[in-house]
Amino acid sequence: MKLHNYEFDLKYKKSVAYFSMEFAIHQALKIYSGGLGFLAGSHMRSAYDLKQNIVGIGILWSYGYYDQARNEEGYLKADFIRKYYSYLKDLGILARVTICGKEVFVKAYYLAPNIFNSAPLILLSTDIEENDYLSRTITQKLYDANEETRISQEIILGIGGVKVLDALNQKIEIYHMNEGHALPLVYELYNKYESLEKVKEKVIFTTHTPEDAGNEEHDISLLHKFGFFSALSLDKVREITLVKEEKFNLTIGALRASKRTNAVSKLHGLVTNKMWDSCKSASEITSITNAQNKNFWMDKQILKAFQKNKTKDLIERKKVLKQKLFKIVADQTGKLFDENILTLVWARRFADYKRPDLIKKDYERFKRIIENETKPVQIIWAGKPYPFDIKAMNIFNDLISTSHSIKNVAVLIGYELNLSRALKCGADIWINTPRISREASGTSGMTAAMNAAIHFSTDDGWHPEFAKDGINAFTIPPINHDVPIQEQDELDNKNMMDILENIIVPTYYDNPKKWLEIMKNSINDILPTFDSDRMADEYYKKMYLFGNNLQKDITDE
Repeated sequence: MKLHNYEFDLKYKKSVAYFSMEFAIHQALKIYSGGLGFLAGSHMRSAYDLKQNIVGIGILWSYGYYDQARNEEGYLKADFIRKYYSYLKDLGILARVTICGKEVFVKAYYLAPNIFNSAPLILLSTDIEENDYLSRTITQKLYDANEETRISQEIILGIGGVKVLDALNQKIEIYHMNEGHALPLVYELYNKYESLEKVKEKVIFTTHTPEDAGNEEHDISLLHKFGFFSALSLDKVREITLVKEEKFNLTIGALRASKRTNAVSKLHGLVTNKMWDSCKSASEITSITNAQNKNFWMDKQILKAFQKNKTKDLIERKKVLKQKLFKIVADQTGKLFDENILTLVWARRFADYKRPDLIKKDYERFKRIIENETKPVQIIWAGKPYPFDIKAMNIFNDLISTSHSIKNVAVLIGYELNLSRALKCGADIWINTPRISREASGTSGMTAAMNAAIHFSTDDGWHPEFAKDGINAFTIPPINHDVPIQEQDELDNKNMMDILENIIVPTYYDNPKKWLEIMKNSINDILPTFDSDRMADEYYKKMYLFGNNLQKDITDE
């Protein structure tokens, strides 16, 4: 079957299957949770724009991640609602995967490139009438909290994905694992080639986070029982993975089974190499900084005004975009925000290390700045906590509680692609507050900057590669990370609020010419370096073509 409806650019003719647990392709296709999916979505859009020979392999989550709603008191409520998609084509394939000794049927659905202007996607589902109830639940909820279901999902993605590609007679030259979730594909390929070296020639791996949650560990015997290692014996698994202990780390498994690995920013590359420097037989770890697709994310009128250097048009368009965002704020919260007031936004996946509430750690100072009558500040929070992460859910609800008592504070629900774009278009300042070294990349600020929002961040992830403090961004200065976390948070909060109160607010209100200059510098410096066309091209040069008689110094340009 021909999956692509376009001719490939000769530079990108090598066939690649890109395996990811989530893809944020379009608001109407709810098979993503956050940053990993946003990144995968932009990669698929740029693969389409550049005419690359890539097909995405994912899962058709019946209930998506979850739908954000509110309970009767206005606090966060997670709803799980079945989704239906008329534009997906049933490929007529019924692959068979063995999970825990039982045969599970996998159906494949096809998203054609012309539907949403992306590389083609093949989406896998076990939620079909051929399976029993338990097997159907495997592909119902993205990142199911049950460990055995989670393992089963990874088997479906990795082994099921390879089997579906084989059934479609697709000749895949490179299997790209976007995170370690698809690792079972390695062992399915080993069954075919009976050589780890031959498998390595075909597999590359992208690691996205130093966080424990992104470097899964499971009992090796449990994985073997479920069929994670395909038909391999446990002795053979231990032999080829070099794992002698009982805990099996998916990231280590991927590092040892790939011809090359990449981190997702230069800083993350340093952190990752240090993190895994004792991992015997690991593949070389390079870095390819994440990026986002300009054609999808950037407001066309912002781009036009910037390219033609029409300052008045840029200012007026930004005000219109703020007004559009504030209609959403009014609809959800009953608050009327003012487009003339400095507007801050913190919006991404809610996790403790990202510190969504850092700005209000000194609550009295926070209130004083927000409620200043002559130079007021508005702030909006949005994002999806993992629905079973009680701490993250509590942070989200605490912010909602704060918003009830301060009129210039709003917390929005429904953080998916459309709301994300509206927030980035409407923000004056995009806040990013992870503890340094914990955020591998953090791409939300890139798309905010494309839409004339200024990045205000700790010096983590992609920010050090972009930021010139006070020229195109604002940077919270580094601190001593040897002190206790509580003290780190207090120091970061003080530095953050000093910059906000003494630099950002006065510049916005008293020096609009300077503000406009920073805004323009931000847009100028974000393009084209942090457009995913650069990233998608770099994956071919550094990863897919690596080892193909190319000079290493060329691939590492």
